[in-house]
Amino acid sequence: MSTTALKVSGLTTHFETKAGIAKAVNDVSFSVEQGQILALVGESGSGKSVTAMSLMNLVDPPGRVVAGEILLRGKNIRAASAGEWNRIRGKEMAMVFQDPMMSLNPVIRVGDQITETIRIHDKVSASAARERACAALAAVGIPAPAERMRAYPHELSGGMRQRIAIANAIVNEPAVIIADEPTTALDVTIQAQILYQIRKLAKERGTGLVWITHDLSVVKDLADEVCVMYAGRIVEKGAVADVIRSPRHPYTRGLIDSLPKSQDRGSLLKPIPGSTPPLLNLPPGCAFAPRCNRATEACVMAPSEIRTNDRSFLCFHPLFTADTL
Repeated sequence: MSTTALKVSGLTTHFETKAGIAKAVNDVSFSVEQGQILALVGESGSGKSVTAMSLMNLVDPPGRVVAGEILLRGKNIRAASAGEWNRIRGKEMAMVFQDPMMSLNPVIRVGDQITETIRIHDKVSASAARERACAALAAVGIPAPAERMRAYPHELSGGMRQRIAIANAIVNEPAVIIADEPTTALDVTIQAQILYQIRKLAKERGTGLVWITHDLSVVKDLADEVCVMYAGRIVEKGAVADVIRSPRHPYTRGLIDSLPKSQDRGSLLKPIPGSTPPLLNLPPGCAFAPRCNRATEACVMAPSEIRTNDRSFLCFHPLFTADTL
């Protein structure tokens, strides 16, 4: 029996504007096993959040998913009706947003919001729903969960609100949870606590987790596999330890080099030169070529995917061990 929670093949999302078509997500493919954490990493504008919204069928016009297949527990949900999507979201696939105050209703008590999520999908009594909601709060490390059930979101700290958003996502035990930079606005201590809880929950419950972030230092201790995105495409994919230890794509190398390191205290950071290209005017061939110190004339052509064991990357001039030392 397959243990694949989510399989995405050739996902493509366009935004049709008066100035042209912005290819926000371009032929993205990956899979997430039960209990596995997959990270989508890249700079702002690389297509991470649009990928997440496409998976949840939440892309607003003028954007639309124009191609691809989304298999959730083996069932293709891309062509699901509006009614079917209402049953899928929150029950089979859930999402945790970056700002919990954007997903939690400020005038409804925390407990009522979570019990509503339960009762929309399951025909259970109010008391049973509250018991499940309280258990979900305890599972994400919230102290005195019965008391917190009576609180309003504004009465809680940012870290507590984010834990509640995660509890709301896990309460129906979905096959897949998509987390869109949920710890970005939190301090380091709270961030570490939430990362520990989310990894523990994924492993214990067998939930597939797609974690979206720009921070490779978070990915290192959280995810099992990583997909590095640039200009709407996955340019490198593999096990986290392998990708961080020996990146193949120059963009991945640039992301790693730009991180501050304790041994380089007092030294200047090494940013990637330039900025991400506008999606309405992508350069021909490799989109990273204008910023890449390894680019040649060959890079005006679109690179094909290269696979080596469990790694894959898009590059004419990949880095290997001698290049990454």
